[in-house]
Amino acid sequence: MEIHLNRVDYIQVGVTSQKTMRLLPALGKKATQKVAVADHDGILTCFGMKKGEAVPVFKTLPGQKIARLDLGGAAGTPQEKVFVCSGSHVRGFTKKGKQFLTFEANLTESINAMHVSGADLFVCASYIFNHYCDCKDQHYYLSGDKINDISCLSSENLSRPILACQDRVLRVLQGSELAYDIEVPGPPSVLELYNKDGGEEVLYGTTDGKIGLVQIGESAAATKWEIDNDKKKGGILCIDTYDITGDGVNDILVGRDDGTVEVFGFDSSSEPTLRFEHVLSESVTSIQGGCVGKESYDEVLTATYTGWVTGLTTEPQKAEAGPGDEVRMSKEIQSKVEALRAELEQLQVKVLQGREQYQQTSQSSTAVSAVPVFCINDKFTLCQDDASYSLTLEVQTAIDNLLLQSDVPIDLLDVDKNSAVVSFSECDSEPNGNFLLATYRCQANTTRLELKVRSIEGQYGTLQAYITPRLQPKTCQVRQYQIKPLSLHQRTHSIDQERPMNRLSLVGQFSFAEIHSWVVFCLPEVPEKTPAGESITFYFHNTFLGTQLEATYCKGEGHFKSDNISTISILNDVLSKEATKRKTNLNISYDINDDSVSHTLKMIHPKLQYQLLLARKVQLIDALKELQVHEGNADFLIAEYRNILDESANLLEEYKKQPAHLERLYGMITDLFIDKFKFKGQNVKTKVSSLLEILDNYDLNSLLDFFNEA
Repeated sequence: MEIHLNRVDYIQVGVTSQKTMRLLPALGKKATQKVAVADHDGILTCFGMKKGEAVPVFKTLPGQKIARLDLGGAAGTPQEKVFVCSGSHVRGFTKKGKQFLTFEANLTESINAMHVSGADLFVCASYIFNHYCDCKDQHYYLSGDKINDISCLSSENLSRPILACQDRVLRVLQGSELAYDIEVPGPPSVLELYNKDGGEEVLYGTTDGKIGLVQIGESAAATKWEIDNDKKKGGILCIDTYDITGDGVNDILVGRDDGTVEVFGFDSSSEPTLRFEHVLSESVTSIQGGCVGKESYDEVLTATYTGWVTGLTTEPQKAEAGPGDEVRMSKEIQSKVEALRAELEQLQVKVLQGREQYQQTSQSSTAVSAVPVFCINDKFTLCQDDASYSLTLEVQTAIDNLLLQSDVPIDLLDVDKNSAVVSFSECDSEPNGNFLLATYRCQANTTRLELKVRSIEGQYGTLQAYITPRLQPKTCQVRQYQIKPLSLHQRTHSIDQERPMNRLSLVGQFSFAEIHSWVVFCLPEVPEKTPAGESITFYFHNTFLGTQLEATYCKGEGHFKSDNISTISILNDVLSKEATKRKTNLNISYDINDDSVSHTLKMIHPKLQYQLLLARKVQLIDALKELQVHEGNADFLIAEYRNILDESANLLEEYKKQPAHLERLYGMITDLFIDKFKFKGQNVKTKVSSLLEILDNYDLNSLLDFFNEA
């Protein structure tokens, strides 16, 4: 059953963080609800709708940026008290706007996640969880990785907090202890109780766009279902449950960081089905289901990054006219249009006055140049599906242009959603260390830009983005992103121990914190904070090749295992350099397994075969098209060639999306060849030309023979 929702924009506040908008409980069954929304200016706004106009209930004074908002109240009563956290402070307001609570959590870091349940307050900073009851400290927990969100299952005598942690794990706590953890398919970014009135089911959303439902038990959890992100949509920022379809079963409302709003419903099966989708122009930071605009009409309410509070309502917005009827605007809509026109005229007058004032002050002898401040919401994440990095930049005002500069070789990949015009500048890599200079010129109202880059493992450095918005005077902000030596590796929960493995061991006078900082420098998705305990093990897999890595280390010792010799070689080079910088003596030993080389080549084989076939097909397209034009049709061609002509558009698009893919695979095989013999003390760079000849006439057996004979 499809549902039809119509968009209505209500108000705009300042820039908002994740989960900072909630609907207050309704006074009657079908009555409209008040909306509480908080922003980066520290302002909490509560408003309701009356005759199509947003009417403020209360508005607090500006202050420190508000990171989270939650509703609470005594158990068994309507949850209509509003709690906000900014810095390490938590404040509580009644539904009328009277402040009744100011609580200092005494945390060294800012609170980034919060949950309120009766007299219990649960707050999280980056790695720390605290539980307070009636503002008295109850429990404390130090997480092994960053905490992104918190939820809590509450019964009469027991509260069971659940932490969504960056290392792809949900941690279920009991008091100050970890009861157990749940592995999830991506870094979880948001948690939401499926049934707000109780139950043991918790929804989670991940930064790579997956959604799942887990049932939390006493000593273990069961995954009920998972929805994959097959269409490569954005990461999940917010989830809510509400029966928008009116079938008596809660639907799942989802907001993503690419602006997608989704409604999932349940048919006779227990698996959710997509019922509705709408795309906003910026990331959706909060989502709620309820009744806001008009009595008896349910809607999906969203808050976006730049502060727009928007409803997707079941109320019909267009009058349907029969044959010969005139469509007349209702008095309500007419008055609304007139009010908007009057408001627009006032704003135009204000803009003119502001410009005149700016011109006068800028030309005076005492003028001081003021740089306009603007917020940037940026994300640099590794995408598992195509082994590329996605760089997402979102600005509160329109982006004029973006300059990308890199001191390491990287490829820019095509992104369908990106409408900006890109131009490349020639750069000299030798004296300046510039490998990439690219400028993106954006269209008039672009506030969000998504780019994709692919790096080469072993080459590390910095990617810099210079963002210039459409503001006067012209100003620019620079953001830096580290390209790590093993940049295409991603954290995983376990690896296949049956594969042939190469080993690298380090022994020396270094502390646990020192070797951890070296691993952070080499690999992505490793928490910057030194892990608790005396030793730690991390597992990784290479998103491009599918090879794996195990890193185990403690004070004075480090052991690394991989089925790819090149991974061991890169670690050997980088860790040696880092130790030399700190004047630390290292005793390095390695154990190379020759079987791992043929194993890695066999893993590369299907990718290389596919790319060679794609390249050959693309080379034939122009010649086949010429023959088709010359002969008038393609009937005389064999089936294989006719198929290439039919698929030519798709083949060219795929080839364009993967620039230098074949060269990248050639480079990996060449590195593997050089690294194999490097560990044996042989220099085989003179034989690389022979290797490239074999690759040009590729056959797996010939390649394996060459590696073994060389």
